[in-house]
Amino acid sequence: MAGGAIANVGGNAHLAHLVDPKRTWYNNRRLIYLHLWILLLLITSSTNGFDNSLMNSFQSMPQWEKYFGTPTGGKLGILNAIQNIGSLAGYPFAPYLSDGLGRRTTIWIGATIMLVGVGIQTASYNLNMFIGARFCVGFGLTFAANAAPMLVTEISYPTYRAPVTSLYNSLWYTGNIIASWVSYGTESIPGSWSWRIPSLLQGLPSAFQFFLVLLAPESPRWLMSKGKEAQALQTLAYYHANGDEQDPLVVYEFEEIKAAINLDRDNAVNVGWKALVKTPGNRKRMMLIVAIAWFSQWSGNGLVSFYLNKVFDTIGITDSTTQLLITGILAIWNLCWAVFASFLVDSAGRRTLFLISCAGMVVFFTGQTICSAEYALHGTAAAGHAVIAFIFLFYAAYDIAFTPLIVSYTVEILPFSIRAKGFNVFNFVVSLALIFNQYVNPIALQSIEWKYYIFYCCWLFFQLVFCYLFIVETKNRTLEETAALFDGEDLSARVIAGGETAADEVRHDEHDDAPGKLSILSERPTLVHDSSSSSDEKASA
Repeated sequence: MAGGAIANVGGNAHLAHLVDPKRTWYNNRRLIYLHLWILLLLITSSTNGFDNSLMNSFQSMPQWEKYFGTPTGGKLGILNAIQNIGSLAGYPFAPYLSDGLGRRTTIWIGATIMLVGVGIQTASYNLNMFIGARFCVGFGLTFAANAAPMLVTEISYPTYRAPVTSLYNSLWYTGNIIASWVSYGTESIPGSWSWRIPSLLQGLPSAFQFFLVLLAPESPRWLMSKGKEAQALQTLAYYHANGDEQDPLVVYEFEEIKAAINLDRDNAVNVGWKALVKTPGNRKRMMLIVAIAWFSQWSGNGLVSFYLNKVFDTIGITDSTTQLLITGILAIWNLCWAVFASFLVDSAGRRTLFLISCAGMVVFFTGQTICSAEYALHGTAAAGHAVIAFIFLFYAAYDIAFTPLIVSYTVEILPFSIRAKGFNVFNFVVSLALIFNQYVNPIALQSIEWKYYIFYCCWLFFQLVFCYLFIVETKNRTLEETAALFDGEDLSARVIAGGETAADEVRHDEHDDAPGKLSILSERPTLVHDSSSSSDEKASA
C-alpha cells in the first residue's frame, strides 16, 4: 500500500516553461505588492497562536491566577477549551460566507468579531466575562481562519504557492512568540495590567485586517465561479504578469482554473456537503484531512501548548519567571523549524516531511516519557533537565510537517467546489481534538502524571504507520493539478489540457503578424485589436 501512495511528481513541467525566470518575489513590483497582501492574510494564524500561548503564559503569571481565583481541574479545562467551543459555533456558517460573500469579506467579518472579543477580554473583571470574551474570539477566528489560507493559496504566484501557503500555519508561532515575550516582560507589572496588556495586543492582527483586507485582491477562482471572468483574468494578469492578460502563464492559469470549475459544474455530485464523501476521490481526501487534523493535536503537543507549566511542575521547575523564559525560547525555536520546513515542501516533498516528522516524534516523545518517569520515581535532577531537551527535540520533529503542512496540504488536495466545506471539516476536527485534549489533559496529568505520556507514545507510532500507508505526494503541481490527482489520471489530464491548449495558442499567436491579440474571455479564441498603451502594465519592477 505504501508504494501506491507515491504519485508522479512531474506535473510542474506543464507550466515551468511559461514562468519568466526574471520575475521573482524580490525584484518584481507586482509580486512584491502581492506578497504584502499575502502577509496581511498570513497574520490570521498569528492571532490563533497568540491566543493559545496567552493562556499558557497567564497560568504561569501569579497576578492572573490571583485575579481569577486560581482556576484548576475542570474550570481550567473549560477556560482553555472555550475558544475552540466558540470556533465550533461558527463552523456551520463559515463555508457559506467564504463561498457566498467571498474570501476577503469573510476575513473582514471574522476580524471584526475578534476585535470585539479582545476588547471584552481586556476589560474583564470576572472569570465569566473572560470566558465569554474567549468564546467571541474563537467564533470570529473561525470565519477568518476558513477564508484566509484559501485566499493565500488561490492568489499565490504558482512557483511560490506551496511554501507561501505552508508559511500560513508556521506563522502561528509569531503570535506565540509575541504573547510569550510580552507576558514575560509584563509579569513584573503589579496588578491586573500585567495580563491586560498582552490581552490588548492580541487584537493587533485583526485591527490591520479590519482596515486593509477589503483592499486586497479577491480570489480569481472565486470570481470565476461567480461568472466574473474578466475580473478574475485582470487579477491574475496584474499580479502574475505585470498586467499582461496575454502572458502565456496567465492564459494557462486562467484556462486551467476555468476547466477545473467547469468540470465541477458538469459533475452534479460535486455540490453540497454530501459531495465530501460521494466519490472515491473525495472519500480519500476526507480520510486524509480528518486524520491530519486529529494528528495535529493528538501528537503530544497539546500537553506542551496548553499545560507546559504543569509539565514543568512534574519535573521540579516551579519558578514562574523560569517557566515563562523557557516558553518564550521554545516559541522562537518552533518558528525557526517551521519556517525552514516551509521552504522544503517542493524540494523534499510532502510525504517525506510527514514521515520524518512522525518518526522523530516517536523517538523524542519516548525519550521525554522515560526521563519524566526517572525524575518522578527517583528524583534525578539530570532526568528533569533532559525532559526540557526532549521537549525541544520533539517540537523540532513536529514542526517539520505538522506545523507547515497541515493547512497547505488540506487546501491543495481539495477541488474548488468543496474547498471551503472540506477545509471547514478540517478546522472542525482540530477544534474537537483540542477541546478533548484541553479538558482531559489537566485531569489526566493531575491523576497519573508521567504515566499519561505512555498513551501518546503508542498513538505516535500509529500516526507513523498511517502516514506511511496513505499520504499521497503532491509536490511540483499546480493547485488544479493537485486537486485533480485524487480523481484519476483522466480528469487530471483534462484539467492540464485546458491550460496547455490556450497557452499554446497564445504562444503561436505571438509569432504571427496579425495586428492584435488573442481574447481568452470568449468561448472560442478570436482576435481583438488593442490600441491602448500599456507601458505601466508591461513594466517590470
